[in-house]
Amino acid sequence: MISAMTKYSFILLNGEQDGFLERLQELGLVDITRSVKPVDGRSSALLSKAESLKSLSASLMRIDFPEGLEATPVTGDLAATATEDLDRLASLESALATARKDAAARLPWGEFDATELARLTDAGYRLHFHTVTSKSFRPEWAEQVPLQVISEQNGKTRFVTILPAGEGDILPDEVPAPAASYRDAETQAAALEQEILPVKARLLGARGRVSELEASCKRELVELDRYLASAAAVPAAEDKIVSLVGYAPTDNEEAVTAYLEKTGVFYLKDAASVEDNPPIQFKNNKFVKMFEVLTDMYGRPAYDGFDPTPFIAVFFLLFFALCMGDAGYGLVLIVIGLLMKKSERFKGMAPLVVTLGIGTAVVGFFLHTFFSIDIAQWKVFEPVKFLFLPDEIAGYAGGMVLSIVVGIIHLCLAMVVKAINEVRVKGIYASLGTLGWTLLIVGGVIVGGIALTGALSSGVVKGILIVLGIVSALGIFVFNDPERNKFANVGMGLWDTYNTATGLLGDVLSYLRLYALGLAGGMLGMAFNDMGKMVLGDGSSIGLWIPFILLVLIGHTLNIAMCALGAFVHPLRLNFLEFFKNSGYEAAGRNYNPLKKQ
Repeated sequence: MISAMTKYSFILLNGEQDGFLERLQELGLVDITRSVKPVDGRSSALLSKAESLKSLSASLMRIDFPEGLEATPVTGDLAATATEDLDRLASLESALATARKDAAARLPWGEFDATELARLTDAGYRLHFHTVTSKSFRPEWAEQVPLQVISEQNGKTRFVTILPAGEGDILPDEVPAPAASYRDAETQAAALEQEILPVKARLLGARGRVSELEASCKRELVELDRYLASAAAVPAAEDKIVSLVGYAPTDNEEAVTAYLEKTGVFYLKDAASVEDNPPIQFKNNKFVKMFEVLTDMYGRPAYDGFDPTPFIAVFFLLFFALCMGDAGYGLVLIVIGLLMKKSERFKGMAPLVVTLGIGTAVVGFFLHTFFSIDIAQWKVFEPVKFLFLPDEIAGYAGGMVLSIVVGIIHLCLAMVVKAINEVRVKGIYASLGTLGWTLLIVGGVIVGGIALTGALSSGVVKGILIVLGIVSALGIFVFNDPERNKFANVGMGLWDTYNTATGLLGDVLSYLRLYALGLAGGMLGMAFNDMGKMVLGDGSSIGLWIPFILLVLIGHTLNIAMCALGAFVHPLRLNFLEFFKNSGYEAAGRNYNPLKKQ
C-alpha cells in the first residue's frame, strides 16, 4: 500500500539552508523536492568525482595480481596515485601485448643479426622474405634463385632469397622483412613484465584501501544530494529568505516534528495532496516487498493511485512457476538463491530467487513434472495423484485450460481494482460506466462458473444474466459520463463495447503463453532425457554413464537458463500490459528518496 505523506514547508534566512539540510540528512526521513540531475558546474563536478571514485574502485577490484606479489603501501593522495598507476599499467600492458605479438610474428623466421643484414646490403645484395602455403611451395625454385627455407609449420613455408640490390624477386607472396629478431621482442617483453611488477604492487596496496575510496564516493554523493536540495531553495524577500518543501511519511510525523523543534527552524506542515505530487513510499510486508523491484521497473503510482505490488507478488510468482513448470527446476532455483546469499553483489536478490524456486517446485509438483519426467507414473505418488493437474479438461490440454482460467481471474481482478479505485477517487456517480463493465464481465464470469458446477438451473442462470445485462447497460450506455449528453453516451458506449470485446479477447488469449512456454521447456527437457537414454543404452556399460550424466546435466542447465529468461519476461509483460491496462494503473509518481547520510 501507499504510505500517507506529510508536507513540510520550511522558511530560512538565505545562507542557513546548507546547515539545516545537513541536519536533515542526519534525521534521514525528509524528502526535499530537488533535481535528480546536476544543475550547474558545482553539482556536475561532485557527480563526476563520485563517478570517478566508483570507477576507480571497480578497476582496482578487476586487476589480476600475480600470486606472491607483496603490496607496496600507497603514500600521498590515494585516488590520484591509484589513477596514475592505473594509467601507467594500461600503457605498459598495451606495450607488452605489442611486444608479445611481435615476438610471435618473428618467431617463425628464427634468430638473426640485423648487423649482418646491413653488411649484405652494403655489399649490394638484398634478402627477400616469402610466406607461402606448404602445398604451393616448389623445391625447383631453388634452381632459379638462391633460396633458403627458414621454417615449415602450421601449413606455411617461410623462405628467403638473396638477389643483387635493384633486381626484383620473381617468386610469389613476398612479405615485409621482420623489423628485428624475435629475441629482441622477447627481451623487450621481459623488460616490460619487470616494469609492470612494481606498478601492480602499488595498485595491490591501493586495493587494500578500496573501502576508503568507496567511503569517499559515498561522501561525494551525500554532498551532491544536499547541494541539489539547497539549489532547489526558492528565494524571496529580495533574496533574504529561502523556502524549501519536503515530505515525510505520516507514520514518522512525531519523530520529524520533535527533531524540527530542536533545530528552531520555522516550518509549516499539512497533509500532502495529489496536487503536491509527493514522493511515493510503499508499506508492504516482507513477502510483497521482494517484488517492489518489479513495480519500480515500470514506475510508481500517483499519490491517489494504488500499489500494484501485492497483485504482482502473487501473479508474477504464479506465472513464473507455470512458465518454468518443473519441480526439479524449482529445486535448482532454491539452491541458486541460497548460494546468492553468500555473495555481496547478489544477496539482495537471493530471497526473491528462493521464493520463485519454491513457487516453481510447488506448481511443478501440481503439474507432475520433475526434470521433464512425468512423476504421475511413479507408484510412490499414487496416494497424492488426485492433486495432479489432469492431462485433459473438457477435451482440451489441462495446462491450456489452466492458463486461460488463471488469465480470466487475473483480468477480472484488474477490473475490480479499477472500479474500486475509480469510485474512491471520482465517486460512484462518475464511475457508473466502469462499474457497468465490471458488473457485466466479472459478474458474468462468476455466474458462468457457478453454472458449470450445476449448482443453478439454466432458467435461474438466464434470469441472473438478463438482470446483469440490463443494469450493466444503464451504466455503459446511459450513465457512462454524467456530464455528457445521453445520446452521446450511447455512441461512446457502442465504441467502448467494440474496443472492450476485441481487446478483452486478445488479452485472454495472451495468457496462453504460460502454457506454451511451460510446454516448450518440458519438451526440450524430454529431448535431452531421450538423448541421454540413447547414449546410456541398457546401462550395462559403466563407461557410458559419464557421457550420459554430462549430456543430461548440460542439457538441463541450458534449458533452465532459457526457461528462466522466458519465465521472467512474459509474466512481467502480462502484469505490465494486460493487468495494468485493465486496472487503469498509471506510473505517475516518484520514489521516496529522503536526505540521509548513507
